Amino acid sequence: MDMRIFQVKSNKHLLHVGSILIASPLLTDYHFSRSVVLIIAHNEEGSMGIVMNKNFRYHFFLNELFPQLASVPLIPIYKGGPVERDTIFFVHTLAQLEGSVSLGNGIYVNGNFEALLQYIKDGNPIEGYIRFFSGYAGWSEMQLEKEIEDDSWMIGETNKQHLFEENYRLLWGNSMKNLGDPYQLWAKYPRYPLFN
Repeated sequence: MDMRIFQVKSNKHLLHVGSILIASPLLTDYHFSRSVVLIIAHNEEGSMGIVMNKNFRYHFFLNELFPQLASVPLIPIYKGGPVERDTIFFVHTLAQLEGSVSLGNGIYVNGNFEALLQYIKDGNPIEGYIRFFSGYAGWSEMQLEKEIEDDSWMIGETNKQHLFEENYRLLWGNSMKNLGDPYQLWAKYPRYPLFN
Protein backbone atom coordinates (compact mmCIF):
# COMPACT_ATOMS: atom_id res chain seq x y z
CA MET A 1 0.00 0.00 0.00
CA ASP A 2 1.26 3.46 -0.89
CA MET A 3 1.45 5.24 2.49
CA ARG A 4 1.64 8.67 0.80
CA ILE A 5 -2.16 8.70 0.60
CA PHE A 6 -2.09 9.45 4.34
CA GLN A 7 -0.10 12.67 3.80
CA VAL A 8 -2.21 15.68 2.89
CA LYS A 9 -0.16 17.76 0.48
CA SER A 10 -1.20 20.97 -1.22
CA ASN A 11 -1.51 20.82 -4.98
CA LYS A 12 0.31 24.19 -4.96
CA HIS A 13 -1.40 25.41 -8.14
CA LEU A 14 -1.00 29.03 -9.13
CA LEU A 15 -3.13 31.26 -6.91
CA HIS A 16 -5.01 34.10 -8.60
CA VAL A 17 -8.05 36.32 -8.19
CA GLY A 18 -11.11 34.14 -8.73
CA SER A 19 -9.53 30.88 -7.60
CA ILE A 20 -10.65 29.15 -4.41
CA LEU A 21 -8.74 27.97 -1.38
CA ILE A 22 -9.90 24.63 -0.02
CA ALA A 23 -8.86 23.97 3.58
CA SER A 24 -6.86 20.85 4.29
CA PRO A 25 -8.94 18.35 6.29
CA LEU A 26 -6.24 18.64 8.95
CA LEU A 27 -6.64 22.43 9.32
CA THR A 28 -8.36 22.93 12.68
CA ASP A 29 -8.41 26.73 12.93
CA TYR A 30 -11.85 27.81 14.21
CA HIS A 31 -12.46 30.27 11.37
CA PHE A 32 -11.12 28.14 8.52
CA SER A 33 -11.74 24.48 9.32
CA ARG A 34 -13.34 22.87 6.22
CA SER A 35 -13.68 26.25 4.56
CA VAL A 36 -13.75 27.28 0.91
CA VAL A 37 -12.44 30.80 0.33
CA LEU A 38 -13.01 32.74 -2.89
CA ILE A 39 -9.95 34.93 -3.58
CA ILE A 40 -11.03 38.50 -4.42
CA ALA A 41 -7.62 40.22 -4.20
CA HIS A 42 -4.08 38.88 -4.49
CA ASN A 43 -0.91 40.92 -5.00
CA GLU A 44 2.52 41.57 -3.50
CA GLU A 45 0.92 43.28 -0.47
CA GLY A 46 -1.19 40.30 0.52
CA SER A 47 -4.43 38.47 -0.21
CA MET A 48 -8.11 38.83 0.57
CA GLY A 49 -10.95 36.37 0.25
CA ILE A 50 -14.53 35.59 1.20
CA VAL A 51 -15.33 32.37 3.05
CA MET A 52 -18.15 30.89 0.97
CA ASN A 53 -19.43 28.05 3.15
CA LYS A 54 -19.89 29.25 6.73
CA ASN A 55 -22.98 30.54 8.46
CA PHE A 56 -23.46 32.23 11.81
CA ARG A 57 -24.78 30.20 14.73
CA TYR A 58 -27.61 32.72 15.00
CA HIS A 59 -28.70 33.50 11.47
CA PHE A 60 -29.28 37.06 10.42
CA PHE A 61 -30.65 38.60 7.28
CA LEU A 62 -30.09 41.57 5.00
CA ASN A 63 -33.74 42.52 5.57
CA GLU A 64 -32.92 43.26 9.22
CA LEU A 65 -30.28 45.81 8.20
CA PHE A 66 -32.25 47.51 5.44
CA PRO A 67 -35.90 48.27 6.30
CA GLN A 68 -36.70 48.91 2.63
CA LEU A 69 -36.33 45.13 2.12
CA ALA A 70 -38.96 44.26 4.74
CA SER A 71 -41.44 43.09 2.10
CA VAL A 72 -39.10 40.73 0.21
CA PRO A 73 -38.26 37.13 1.22
CA LEU A 74 -35.52 36.77 3.83
CA ILE A 75 -31.99 37.16 2.41
CA PRO A 76 -29.36 35.38 4.56
CA ILE A 77 -25.98 36.88 5.37
CA TYR A 78 -23.17 34.33 5.65
CA LYS A 79 -19.92 34.48 7.61
CA GLY A 80 -17.38 35.84 5.12
CA GLY A 81 -14.42 35.79 7.49
CA PRO A 82 -13.08 37.04 10.80
CA VAL A 83 -11.98 40.51 9.61
CA GLU A 84 -14.29 43.57 9.62
CA ARG A 85 -17.48 41.72 10.46
CA ASP A 86 -19.34 45.04 10.31
CA THR A 87 -18.78 45.21 6.54
CA ILE A 88 -21.10 43.54 4.03
CA PHE A 89 -19.69 42.02 0.85
CA PHE A 90 -21.71 40.47 -1.92
CA VAL A 91 -20.63 37.94 -4.54
CA HIS A 92 -22.88 37.73 -7.57
CA THR A 93 -23.36 36.94 -11.26
CA LEU A 94 -24.81 40.33 -12.29
CA ALA A 95 -22.40 41.49 -14.99
CA GLN A 96 -24.51 44.60 -15.60
CA LEU A 97 -24.19 45.90 -12.00
CA GLU A 98 -22.19 49.13 -12.12
CA GLY A 99 -18.94 49.11 -10.17
CA SER A 100 -18.71 45.32 -9.91
CA VAL A 101 -15.25 43.74 -9.90
CA SER A 102 -14.94 40.70 -12.16
CA LEU A 103 -13.32 37.62 -10.63
CA GLY A 104 -13.58 35.59 -13.84
CA ASN A 105 -15.88 32.71 -14.75
CA GLY A 106 -18.92 35.02 -14.63
CA ILE A 107 -18.44 35.80 -10.93
CA TYR A 108 -18.32 39.36 -9.55
CA VAL A 109 -17.84 41.00 -6.19
CA ASN A 110 -19.55 44.13 -4.85
CA GLY A 111 -20.71 47.04 -7.00
CA ASN A 112 -23.28 49.81 -6.70
CA PHE A 113 -25.19 48.83 -3.57
CA GLU A 114 -28.11 51.22 -4.15
CA ALA A 115 -28.62 49.70 -7.60
CA LEU A 116 -28.50 46.24 -6.04
CA LEU A 117 -31.14 47.18 -3.47
CA GLN A 118 -33.35 48.39 -6.30
CA TYR A 119 -32.74 45.13 -8.18
CA ILE A 120 -33.97 43.24 -5.10
CA LYS A 121 -36.96 45.51 -4.48
CA ASP A 122 -38.01 45.08 -8.12
CA GLY A 123 -38.49 41.37 -7.39
CA ASN A 124 -35.54 40.06 -9.39
CA PRO A 125 -34.10 36.64 -8.43
CA ILE A 126 -31.54 36.41 -5.63
CA GLU A 127 -31.18 32.67 -5.05
CA GLY A 128 -28.52 31.39 -7.44
CA TYR A 129 -27.39 34.92 -8.34
CA ILE A 130 -26.24 36.77 -5.21
CA ARG A 131 -24.88 35.83 -1.78
CA PHE A 132 -24.15 38.28 1.03
CA PHE A 133 -21.32 37.98 3.54
CA SER A 134 -20.26 39.71 6.72
CA GLY A 135 -16.49 40.18 6.97
CA TYR A 136 -13.63 38.73 4.98
CA ALA A 137 -10.41 36.73 5.33
CA GLY A 138 -7.10 38.54 4.92
CA TRP A 139 -3.44 37.61 4.70
CA SER A 140 -0.44 39.91 4.85
CA GLU A 141 2.46 39.84 2.39
CA MET A 142 3.55 36.22 1.70
CA GLN A 143 1.47 34.87 4.62
CA LEU A 144 -0.91 32.90 2.41
CA GLU A 145 1.93 31.58 0.26
CA LYS A 146 3.56 30.20 3.42
CA GLU A 147 0.30 28.55 4.51
CA ILE A 148 0.02 26.92 1.08
CA GLU A 149 3.63 25.78 1.31
CA ASP A 150 2.78 24.29 4.73
CA ASP A 151 -0.03 22.28 3.09
CA SER A 152 -2.89 24.09 4.86
CA TRP A 153 -4.70 24.91 1.59
CA MET A 154 -5.44 23.31 -1.77
CA ILE A 155 -6.09 25.61 -4.73
CA GLY A 156 -9.00 25.06 -7.07
CA GLU A 157 -11.03 26.73 -9.77
CA THR A 158 -14.73 27.38 -9.55
CA ASN A 159 -17.76 28.43 -11.54
CA LYS A 160 -21.14 30.04 -10.99
CA GLN A 161 -23.02 26.79 -10.55
CA HIS A 162 -20.52 25.54 -7.96
CA LEU A 163 -20.72 28.66 -5.78
CA PHE A 164 -24.33 29.71 -6.20
CA GLU A 165 -26.38 26.59 -6.80
CA GLU A 166 -24.82 24.02 -4.48
CA ASN A 167 -25.80 23.86 -0.83
CA TYR A 168 -23.07 25.80 1.00
CA ARG A 169 -22.74 22.94 3.52
CA LEU A 170 -21.57 20.62 0.72
CA LEU A 171 -19.12 23.07 -0.83
CA TRP A 172 -15.98 21.89 0.97
CA GLY A 173 -16.46 18.19 0.20
CA ASN A 174 -17.46 18.82 -3.40
CA SER A 175 -14.56 21.23 -3.95
CA MET A 176 -12.10 18.69 -2.58
CA LYS A 177 -13.58 15.94 -4.78
CA ASN A 178 -13.31 18.19 -7.85
CA LEU A 179 -9.53 18.20 -7.42
CA GLY A 180 -9.44 14.48 -8.33
CA ASP A 181 -7.07 11.94 -6.81
CA PRO A 182 -5.79 11.83 -4.11
CA TYR A 183 -8.02 14.65 -2.82
CA GLN A 184 -11.25 12.69 -3.41
CA LEU A 185 -10.11 10.40 -0.60
CA TRP A 186 -9.44 13.36 1.72
CA ALA A 187 -12.96 14.67 1.12
CA LYS A 188 -14.11 11.67 3.19
CA TYR A 189 -11.73 12.35 6.08
CA PRO A 190 -13.82 12.50 9.28
CA ARG A 191 -14.18 15.87 10.97
CA TYR A 192 -13.47 14.25 14.35
CA PRO A 193 -11.28 11.21 13.66
CA LEU A 194 -10.96 10.32 17.36
CA PHE A 195 -14.69 9.58 17.46
CA ASN A 196 -14.43 6.94 14.68
